[in-house]
Amino acid sequence: MAGRKVFVMETSTEGTGTGADSPTGPAAAPPASLSPSRASDFMQCPLLYRFRVIDRLPEKPSEAATRGTLVHAVLERLFDAPAVDRTAPRAKSLIPGQWDRLRETKPEVAELFADDPEGERLARWLGEAEQLVERWFTLEDPTRLEPAERELFVEARLDSGLKLRGIIDRVDVAPTGDVRIVDYKTGKAPRPEYAEGALFQMKFYALVVWRLKQVVPRRLQLVYLGSGDVLTYDPVIADLERVERKLLALWDAIRQATETGDWRPRPTKLCGWCDHQAVCPEFGGTPPPYPLPVRAPQSGGTEQGRMGPD
Repeated sequence: MAGRKVFVMETSTEGTGTGADSPTGPAAAPPASLSPSRASDFMQCPLLYRFRVIDRLPEKPSEAATRGTLVHAVLERLFDAPAVDRTAPRAKSLIPGQWDRLRETKPEVAELFADDPEGERLARWLGEAEQLVERWFTLEDPTRLEPAERELFVEARLDSGLKLRGIIDRVDVAPTGDVRIVDYKTGKAPRPEYAEGALFQMKFYALVVWRLKQVVPRRLQLVYLGSGDVLTYDPVIADLERVERKLLALWDAIRQATETGDWRPRPTKLCGWCDHQAVCPEFGGTPPPYPLPVRAPQSGGTEQGRMGPD
């Protein structure tokens, strides 16, 4: 099924730590769409969402996120080769070239190893990427896979007008027409009690595919290269309807915060990893002036960003 176009391909501006849901350009603008990462941002901390989407504050690249980008690129490019040549040694041989390409397209990642003149940290980091790539071969056999799509940008507008968008790592289509959505994760699989949160992104994609193509994916599959686990889930329409209701409520909260300028921080353990502590009230900082017009908040509104179970 290589090359079979089951969905419309489009160019995406989605990125890590940028206002991917905002129109491009220097002027601030209200959010126009919702992606899984930005939805997760708002649920984690409304102020983080504002910093990324409204203010579009820069963030430093991290070794973990950049390694994930590199590994994703290698796994995508491996399928350019004939099935018989999709071996672990070939995949690992792609890493240096993809790292060079990543530095060309995102020069800021070179800062990660600016203080590593001997290249020891870089060599160790590339070795960790090799281990993740090699582990993938214990979880899936690429010689038996012919993805219908790789790094697929999908976008759908709901009846409410809300635009959903995202990038799917891989789409497999069986001879029966069954669709499988696959996402690679370079971290470790979550504990069972946190599995539902991990599946949110996949159900988001399934909802987009369903609304776009009137096809409910047969299977959602998360491949955790960090721990060597594969998490699967077979969605039904009721699942996707619940996700749609959750996203509509979430979008209402985002729209209210956008109009009032009321973006409240929500302290969690994840705050320690945030790049924006200097401008966060929880750390004694002051956010930059709000760049959008505001209206007075209505009384009796619900606390923003608190979504019920999906």
